[in-house]
Amino acid sequence: MMSTYKGRKLWNFALERGMSRRRFLQMLSAGGTAAVLASCAGLPLPTATAPTADDSTEEVPQFSKDPAPFIDLDGGNLEARLENMQGLITPSRFFFVRNNSVSLEVDAADWRLSVEGDAVSNRLELSYDDILNLPSRTLISYLECAGNQRAMFDLVKGRAAKGTQWKTGAVGNGVWTGAAMRDVLERAGITEEAVSVLLVGLDTGSPEEGFRRVMPVEKAMDPDTMLAYALNGEALPRDHGFPLRALAPGWVGAANVKWLGRIVVSSKQLWTRNNTTSYTLIGDAYPPEGEALGKPLTVQTVKSALALPWPAELGAGEHRIYGFAHSPNGPIAEVEWSSSSGETWNVSTLEEPQIQAEFGHLAEDFSDSAFRYSWTRFGFTWDAGRGEHTIMTRATDAAGNTQPDEIPFNEKGYLFNQPLPHPIRVT
Repeated sequence: MMSTYKGRKLWNFALERGMSRRRFLQMLSAGGTAAVLASCAGLPLPTATAPTADDSTEEVPQFSKDPAPFIDLDGGNLEARLENMQGLITPSRFFFVRNNSVSLEVDAADWRLSVEGDAVSNRLELSYDDILNLPSRTLISYLECAGNQRAMFDLVKGRAAKGTQWKTGAVGNGVWTGAAMRDVLERAGITEEAVSVLLVGLDTGSPEEGFRRVMPVEKAMDPDTMLAYALNGEALPRDHGFPLRALAPGWVGAANVKWLGRIVVSSKQLWTRNNTTSYTLIGDAYPPEGEALGKPLTVQTVKSALALPWPAELGAGEHRIYGFAHSPNGPIAEVEWSSSSGETWNVSTLEEPQIQAEFGHLAEDFSDSAFRYSWTRFGFTWDAGRGEHTIMTRATDAAGNTQPDEIPFNEKGYLFNQPLPHPIRVT
């Protein structure tokens, strides 16, 4: 199947973004598809440099997007405001950013992806055009930081966990386009002895001099696991991993390595910082596994949240309240809401996807399973009386998984998914 960014589609893509025909032909001649996409990406902000050993203070990372619509956390992470999201798809300008060092600026023309290890028969080095020339696919998937709602361990349970204190906005739902990771692994001659696949980013300012994440070969070979080069019909923004990132639908955000530069396929179980001491559930309820101090994180959890500020303030009277729910196990079947601290529950309305209206130009690229990992927008009408209130929501997916009433504490505050008592003041 012809890639989305080939031939007529590539020209239409560039034309929609204001590129002249002359400029298009110049870029195409100079650097091929990669040059056209890089030019369309339009990344004007400079990249902050990582501090050296002689630096006395850390420089604040720069972003390719305007940070104004976000909650700026720790100087390097941008929490989205769910109230800014009015449809199924999160616009790229509102998509949260989680960085372990700085947002890199990578030249697609010079970039290469290496595939190596003792469980492949052919070491590969692929260019950006090589990746774009592979069969492409498009799917809609939410992406969520493992620490999303970490602040709720303190705000709801009264026991603070370590790490960036995300509330509800370390999540977004995007249209992702790329090549299947298994196509690359098969080209490298992955062997039957393969056990672990290590992904390594180019962000050398991160721990281990490049963010690293291990996944089992079964997840790497899943047809939905992707090497993504586009978000919402455009080349990946710099903040989201241009020119290439991993997309592991349904898994915690740490598995979706940005600025991907290296894949190592091993016949042995691999261990790194990010599946031993970090991105691991550590606590009394989580006994150690292998070399990890607890249970390494993989799959996300079923979750829901209101698209309101925390805390929210509304005027008295009738309001249509919206929110978002998602699950790694497939579509959301039901979202309930309660204004009585969970004593009684009401069923909300699940909004129909409006993908044709929002991203009709990409609709032809969607497979039948394109919405499998999408979040769901829900809504209900609430007649608000003056005073202090809380509204809770509880999601259930098609497989029957429901948000639990309680979850055990873990030191780093991962995977919080109790129903949230969202505080609302009505004046």
